[in-house]
Amino acid sequence: MRNRDKANQLRMVALIALAIISILLYIFYGLNGSYDYALPRRTIKVVAMAFTGVAIAYSTVIFQTITHNRILTPSVMGLDSLYMLIQTCIYFFFGGVSMFVMNKYLNFTIAVVAMVVFALLFYRLLFKEGKRPIYFLLLVGMITGTFLGSITTFMQVIIDPNEYLSLQNKMFASFNNVNGDLVWFAGAIIVVTLIYGWRLMNSLDVMTLGRENAINLGVQYDKLVKTMLVLSSVLIAVSTALVGPITFFGLIVANLSYQFFETYKHKTLIVGAGLMSIVALVGGQFIVERLFTFNTTLSVIINFIGGIYFIYLLLKESRSAK
Repeated sequence: MRNRDKANQLRMVALIALAIISILLYIFYGLNGSYDYALPRRTIKVVAMAFTGVAIAYSTVIFQTITHNRILTPSVMGLDSLYMLIQTCIYFFFGGVSMFVMNKYLNFTIAVVAMVVFALLFYRLLFKEGKRPIYFLLLVGMITGTFLGSITTFMQVIIDPNEYLSLQNKMFASFNNVNGDLVWFAGAIIVVTLIYGWRLMNSLDVMTLGRENAINLGVQYDKLVKTMLVLSSVLIAVSTALVGPITFFGLIVANLSYQFFETYKHKTLIVGAGLMSIVALVGGQFIVERLFTFNTTLSVIINFIGGIYFIYLLLKESRSAK
């Protein structure tokens, strides 16, 4: 056990070093004296990526602990599709120059509140009758996402072409046009949520033993599940409203953290997944900007890799269930 803890500490240090290198490389590479213009913009993008990555990693790990499965994520359950439906409805009914679009704080608040309310209602219906088969949860999430996506697509087909061109900026996660003031506003919500949930990490460790064992060990299981669902919903809603949908990102970093650290301690898993998120987002954005010269977006690459990884996990899960 001591050897494993020591190995995990060394791995954590390596991830911290890699995250720092990625951040410094992204911020300072190729500045060429443009400190007044480029440095503040690169810094705010790094801050946005850090907040987003940590929020997605945190919400995914605790959501998978609640559902006792490493395949489900809040995004897979339809929140990304709901975000696109909200934005499409705003552009469809009010237009791209309405206050709901021009006022970033109002747009952000509407998206966050709608996604949190939807998630809580959705989770309440799914979890109120006890444990559901994992494929039932996955099926309901996929159907819900497809249904919301179909409505979104229908509205986008009949929307004004000019409005649709403006709406396209919301369809993919982007760190290039992040509003600096909105980053700090969202970051404050994320930090408060993380601090509140951090004190419950030991209870989450016990929760991995199962409902009956956790209750016998003094954990208020049902109350903890509801609390964690609220925290997970807030984090994934804020991160999605801040930069846009990144469907499979949480799935990737959470499962990599499980494999990399091989521990049940959520403090280690969440910190590790958060550092991996920072490395992936900052390093990936560096590659997109410097190597691909903005010919693609980071979210497209992440969703492509994540989709393949998701199929792999499904096949692995089905084999282990036989």
